[in-house]
Amino acid sequence: MIHKVEKIIGGRTLFMETGGMAKQAHGSAFIQYGETSVLVAVVESKEPKEGIDYLPLFVDYRERSYAGGKIPGGFFKREGRPSDREIISARLIDRPIRPLFPDAYRNDVIVMVTVLSSDQENPAGVLGIIGASVALSLSQIPITDKIAAVRVGYIDGQYVVNPTFAQIEKSKLDLVVAGTRDAVVMVEGGAEELSASQVLGGLKFAREGIREILDMIEELAKTASLQKKEFTPPETDQELEGKVHASVEAPLGEILRIADKKERENAYDELVKSTVGKLIEEYPEQETTIAVIIGDIEKKKMRQMVLQEGRRIDGRKNDEIRDITCEVQVLPRVHGSALFTRGQTQALASVTLGTSLDSQVIDGIEQQEFRKSFMLHYNFPSFSVGEVRIPRGPGRREIGHGALAERALSPVIPNGDNFPYTIRLVADILESNGSSSMASVCGGSLALMDAGVPVKKAVAGIAIGLVYEEDGVCILSDILGAEDHLGDMDLKVAGTREGITAFQLDSKIGGIPLEVLERALQQACTGYNHILDVMDGTISTPREAISQYAPRIHTMKINTEKIRDVIGPGGKIIRKICEDTGAKIEIEDDGTITIASSDENACKMAIETIQDIVAEPELGRIYDSMVKTVTSFGVFVEFLPGREGLVHISELKKERVNDIDKVVKVGDKFKVKLVGIDKQNRVKLSKIAAEEELAEK
Repeated sequence: MIHKVEKIIGGRTLFMETGGMAKQAHGSAFIQYGETSVLVAVVESKEPKEGIDYLPLFVDYRERSYAGGKIPGGFFKREGRPSDREIISARLIDRPIRPLFPDAYRNDVIVMVTVLSSDQENPAGVLGIIGASVALSLSQIPITDKIAAVRVGYIDGQYVVNPTFAQIEKSKLDLVVAGTRDAVVMVEGGAEELSASQVLGGLKFAREGIREILDMIEELAKTASLQKKEFTPPETDQELEGKVHASVEAPLGEILRIADKKERENAYDELVKSTVGKLIEEYPEQETTIAVIIGDIEKKKMRQMVLQEGRRIDGRKNDEIRDITCEVQVLPRVHGSALFTRGQTQALASVTLGTSLDSQVIDGIEQQEFRKSFMLHYNFPSFSVGEVRIPRGPGRREIGHGALAERALSPVIPNGDNFPYTIRLVADILESNGSSSMASVCGGSLALMDAGVPVKKAVAGIAIGLVYEEDGVCILSDILGAEDHLGDMDLKVAGTREGITAFQLDSKIGGIPLEVLERALQQACTGYNHILDVMDGTISTPREAISQYAPRIHTMKINTEKIRDVIGPGGKIIRKICEDTGAKIEIEDDGTITIASSDENACKMAIETIQDIVAEPELGRIYDSMVKTVTSFGVFVEFLPGREGLVHISELKKERVNDIDKVVKVGDKFKVKLVGIDKQNRVKLSKIAAEEELAEK
C-alpha cells in the first residue's frame, strides 16, 4: 500500500512516499523537493555480527547520470566509482543517523541513497538525510529517535531555508543542520567570515524547518511504520564484569594520566592483554567481551576525571591549547611549504601553483560543468598513528577531512582576476593525536602565505570536545584523540580574526542542546584566535613574490577577430610559439590570452611573438623578414608571424637584378621597410629602403 505526505517548506513542496518503490527493502522512502528526487532503501542483516565493538553501518550515496539528463563520460558509458562529492554526501548522511542506533547494536545495516532526478535547482544531499531517517523510521530497525535536516543560507541579512543553487552562490552561509526536535545532531558547512552569533542564529533558524519535517515523518510513520523489533543488549556476566573491574580499576586510573599518546596506548594494550590472560581460562572465548568491558570502564573513568577532578588526560585546563610550533620554507623546491605541529599532531602543507590548464574539471548532475582552481588534498598515512596499513588511495575519511579544510580556506583565496593561478594544497599528516583536519587548515594557511598567494587573511582551526552528563557538562578545547573517542561531541571550527569560515559538528549522543553549543562555539573562537597569534609569529602576510620555481603568468587581450591568426590552421602557429619559447599559452573566446612559464624570458618571447601576429602592418616601419617564395618578379617574405608581403625585384638591390635566383633564395633573412599598403590591404616592402634608413642611423 502506498502512503504519501507533503508540505510546503521554503516555498517548495517536500513530498514523501513509501510503499511504491523498493518494496522488498526493510524500509524505503521516495523523497522529492521541487523536481529533485531521491530513493532511499535500508536493509539489515538477520543476525548481529560477532566479535566487533562498533556499529557496522554503511551508507552509499549515488547520483544517476540520467537524473541530470546526462550520459556518463568514459569508455564504458556507465557510472563507476563514487565521486568525491558522492562520498562527502554519503558521510553527510552517515554522521547524523549513526547516533540513532542503540548501544551495542551489531547488525549490519546498509543505507542506499540514489538520486533519481535533479532539477538543477535544489541540492539532493539534504533529501538523502531526510530519506534515510524516513526509511529507518518505517522499518523494524529499533532506532531510538527520528531526525530531519535542512540547509540554511544567509542572504542580505536574512536566513533562508533550503536555498537553491543560485541562492547558495549569493549566500554568506551554507549550513546543513540535522537534529531532533530539541537538539542538534550534526552540522556541516562554511561561512564568509560570519560571527559566532550569526552562525548560531542559523542553527536556531534551522530548528523550525527540522520540526516541520519531523511532523511529516511522524505523520507518515503513523500509517506506514512497521512494528519495531525489540532489542535487548547482550547481558554481561556480572561476575566477569566484577573481576575485570577489580583488575583494571587502579591501573586505568594511572594510564589515563599518561600524556604521551603512544606510551598511554601501549600501557592500555598491555593491561588488556594481561587481563585477558588472567581470565581467559576461566572465561574461554571471551576476549572481545573482556576488551569491551575494559573500554567501558576507561570511558567512565575518563569522564569522571574530567567532571569530578577537573583534570584532562594530559593535565591541561579545559580551555588550554597544546604547545604549537610553526615553520615555513621547510621544503626547498616546492612553491610554498609549512610544518604545523600542535602537541602530537603534525601537518606538512605544500602548495603548487599552476596555470588554468591544471584546474580540475567538475561535472556532476546538479550543476553545469565548471573548472575548479583551488584544491586541497588531505593524506593520512598509517605511520602517522604508528600503525601498519597498506596504502590504497584516499579513503572516505580523507576525502571528508580534505573537503572540510578546503572549505575553511576557500573564502580567503584570491579570485582568478587578481591571481590567475590554479592552486593545489596538499596536507600530509605526519603525526596524529587529535584534529589533523584543523592542523591542515593552519598549515595550509601558512603554506599559502609562504608561496606568495595573496590570501586575504590567515585562517586557523580548532576541535572542541564535550563530556555531557546529567550532573555536569565540560567543554574541552583542542581535544586529544582519546578525548574525541571517549567524549560526546566533535566540534570543528575554523576562521579568521573577522569570523568563521567553516563549521562541523558530530554528536556521539542523541543531540547537543543549543545553549551548550553556544558555549562551545564561543570557546572555539577564542581558541582559534590564540592559534592565529602563534601563526602570526612565523608569517603574518603573504610573501611579496611567488617562488622562483613557480610559473610566471601574464595575460594580454587581443581583438577576437585575431584569435584565428594566433592559433593558425590546425593550431600550427600557437604550437610553434609554444615549441620555440617553452611557454604554455591559453586563449579564451573573449580574446584573453594567458602565457605561463617558469622562465620570465620565455613569457616575454611569447608575448612579443603574439603581439607581432596581431599587430597591424605599420607604414614606414622596418621588419625582420624571411623569404618564403621566389618568383621572376620578386620575392614573398614573412615580415610578421603569418603575414607575407612582396619585395619587388627592383627593391632588392640598387643595381639591376637580371637573375633573381643568384641574389636571393628561400630561407634568406633580411630587413625590409614597409613602403606601401594598397586598397586590398596588400603591402609593398623594400630591402633597399630598409638598408638606406639603417645606414643613416
